[in-house]
Amino acid sequence: MKKIYGYIRVSTVKQGNGVSLQEQKEAIIRYAEKHQLTIIEWFEEKETAAKQGRPIFTRMINLLKDKKANGVIIHKIDRGTRNYKDWAALEELLGSGSELHFAHESLDMNTRAGRLTADMLAAIAADYIRNLREEASKGLYGRLKQGIYPFGAPVGYLNNGGGQVKTIDPIQGPLVKKAFELYAKREYSLSSLVPVVKDLGLRNSNGHYITKTGLSKILNNPFYVGILKVKGKQFQGKHEPLVSSELFLQVQNILRCKTNVKQLKHAFLFRRLIKCNECNYTLIGEKQKGHIYYRCHSKNCHTKGIREELIEKLVLNSFENIQFYHIEERVLNELLQDIQQNWEKTQTKLEESYKMQKHKLALKLDRLTDAYIENTIDKEVFEDKKEKLMIEQQGLNHQIEELSIKKDLIFKKAEFFLELLKSIKKSYLNGIFEERRKILKLVTSNLSIQGKKLIITMKLPFQDIANRWNLSSGGHVRNESRTCTVDCAISATNSQELVDNLELRARMKDLFELILKHCQSVDIEKEYNLEQDL
Repeated sequence: MKKIYGYIRVSTVKQGNGVSLQEQKEAIIRYAEKHQLTIIEWFEEKETAAKQGRPIFTRMINLLKDKKANGVIIHKIDRGTRNYKDWAALEELLGSGSELHFAHESLDMNTRAGRLTADMLAAIAADYIRNLREEASKGLYGRLKQGIYPFGAPVGYLNNGGGQVKTIDPIQGPLVKKAFELYAKREYSLSSLVPVVKDLGLRNSNGHYITKTGLSKILNNPFYVGILKVKGKQFQGKHEPLVSSELFLQVQNILRCKTNVKQLKHAFLFRRLIKCNECNYTLIGEKQKGHIYYRCHSKNCHTKGIREELIEKLVLNSFENIQFYHIEERVLNELLQDIQQNWEKTQTKLEESYKMQKHKLALKLDRLTDAYIENTIDKEVFEDKKEKLMIEQQGLNHQIEELSIKKDLIFKKAEFFLELLKSIKKSYLNGIFEERRKILKLVTSNLSIQGKKLIITMKLPFQDIANRWNLSSGGHVRNESRTCTVDCAISATNSQELVDNLELRARMKDLFELILKHCQSVDIEKEYNLEQDL
């Protein structure tokens, strides 16, 4: 009797725990007995035949090439192969004298008709896989369009079964967010942040410590801001974002600039905060004769050095512009009460504002897509810009959602912010070095030197607050100081008349709406808690 191998296969380990393998084995045994063949060894595999390089199948082929057996019995052609390369390997065995049997089809592989039938069945098996992949791709694409991520949840999220939205892991989720916040401080490189997140307890899905590569994947993954990115394409996700769009973009800017964290020899208050207006380079601090100077070191630059005491004095003067007069505070408090009582109108107005911003972003996306279709930009630039616009859209969606469900929190934020404005100069003067730097970063977006003149640009809404009197129709005159303008207005009338003044109330109302928008988009208490993380 001829010595034959028996080969049985299922596509997954889960299938192998069922009856499929046993059924294949019994059919092969019956075939062997009928044709007087002796099975000397079984080869059992739990892997798809669509994939080339199956280890057990490859080992069996090599043994047959070495003439260790006369041939092999396979239950069906699609159990042996679903790709043309493996089918070619089986046909090569036939040409070298090995026997090839299929228990289910009962084909005579030594005849032309049998070989033709087998070739057709192999082609059908390969086409089945192509069709399966196509249908699977459609299904995955459909899930992605629905905003559902069809793959395993990234670190910080939990899987909830097929077709379900991922939810934030209550243990690992906050740690992932902390990793983003720490990296955004520019105090860590990827390498130096790895042991920090390890000590915090951050683990990957296998329960292992996060490596540098793993941390890089986390910080670069737009899933955490609500964007699904698969094979370079982006989709809006339904899952709850773990980090804000502002924080995510801040981290991306640091990653792309490849900012290096260096040990400081000198800790200067305005380090990396002042730029030369002529050459756009950062001014460098240096200590001379007991004073700190900030100078531009570019060749042929006309910018002069400026002393730190003068810079600090000018910054403190600008802080005075963002502090409200008692009369202004009174009007703002009245507006706060009015808006709380008429929240629906205010909510509608803010929603319209956000929708207008979303509409503008949608137009930008349309123009970007048109440019890509017309080949004016390449695919890489298109996908990069598209991702940024979608992140902005996700941020607006989050703000609209918060607007509808967190009314009380918004007013609490507004009250906190107004209290902050009353004490910001005092907090700066009483603060330690780190607290002063934090206040500078929170309030100012750009400090620059032109010649020996300091130009101060504030972040929103501080810029709007500082310029609230620089308005037409009786507002601030440019060649007069703000203090003079307001003091003259106050001296010209009594307090009640000024409060009743429609122009003042209109200005304060517009300003308060800007403050509300800011409070909506920022975690106020965390952002402005001057004692946190110091």
